[in-house]
Amino acid sequence: MRKLLQPILAVALGLALGLAVTWIAGESPWHVLKILEKGAFGSGYDFGMTLFYTTPLIFTGLSVAVAFHAGLFNIGAEGQLTVGALAAAVVGAVWSGLSAPLAPVVAVLAALLAGTIWGAIPGWLRARRGSHEVINTIMLNFIAAGLTSYVALYLLKNPDSQNPETRPIGPGYLIHQFGIFGGAPVSAALPLAILAAALVWVLLWRTSLGFEIRAVGQSEPAARAAGIDAGRIRIIAMCLAGGLAGLVGVGEVLGNAGKFKVGFSPEFGFIGIAVALLGRNQPAGILAAALLFGALHKGTADLDFETEHVTRELSLILQALVILSVSADGLWSWMKERRRPVIPETAGGVTC
Repeated sequence: MRKLLQPILAVALGLALGLAVTWIAGESPWHVLKILEKGAFGSGYDFGMTLFYTTPLIFTGLSVAVAFHAGLFNIGAEGQLTVGALAAAVVGAVWSGLSAPLAPVVAVLAALLAGTIWGAIPGWLRARRGSHEVINTIMLNFIAAGLTSYVALYLLKNPDSQNPETRPIGPGYLIHQFGIFGGAPVSAALPLAILAAALVWVLLWRTSLGFEIRAVGQSEPAARAAGIDAGRIRIIAMCLAGGLAGLVGVGEVLGNAGKFKVGFSPEFGFIGIAVALLGRNQPAGILAAALLFGALHKGTADLDFETEHVTRELSLILQALVILSVSADGLWSWMKERRRPVIPETAGGVTC
């Protein structure tokens, strides 16, 4: 119960601090809160858009969490999701005549494989060459951005548009959208993300491979003493992390745009780090944290029109304050000490 209560209190504290910022800026915190609630959940379409933004955050949060459990910090989810989305679009544009149900399966596998390969590169460099994954993944983000832009602008450019995007994928690749959300592009990618969270839980806590991943992350010397190849486990963990991030392309390319658009991600990969931290690297926690950040992303979009002094950038402030509140272990330790009863010291049966 305490493990559940702490992140809830942390979220409440972060939101309270964020609303205090709006008061300093000259807006009513209560008015801003109502705008956020209405923008995120006010109608079927609004809730659908919240779920649409939640879906990629589940994938990237799981990606970061799997790497965390292996003792790795995956900063490269942004690049991994970019190459995954491009791979799905390339397959759908090149083999446009492929029909369902085979077509979307092939595109999903392409996105998964591309993200896996992009994650394997920093994993191999860390395991076999000692290069730190933070530096490698940051550099690979830039490479992914340049590579995908080149493909979209010069190799598969859409001749019917001036936007930086690829040719449309074949109609057989488009996946089902749920019509109950008033036209919001909530597709089969959402249940796929929930399924991925369940599979990650099974992997990490119900398989020997998951035990080895967690063992390496908690104590590499102890894991090596037990006969676990830490290098191999780290490569596998980064492959899994990259593959999960690559699946972001399923919702964007197959379930929404029908093509790859340069810059389609509003930094889902980096927000996934915050989602994993807030969710304590637990799949169930990541689902809840992704929904929260998806709601903030959607709800703050209306601030530009409904307020005079506050803009949609408030979502970044709220996210930062929530993460600071969650990561303030010293604050929560101090609160626990304050609640603990003080037992007077005694000497020889006499209270000192």
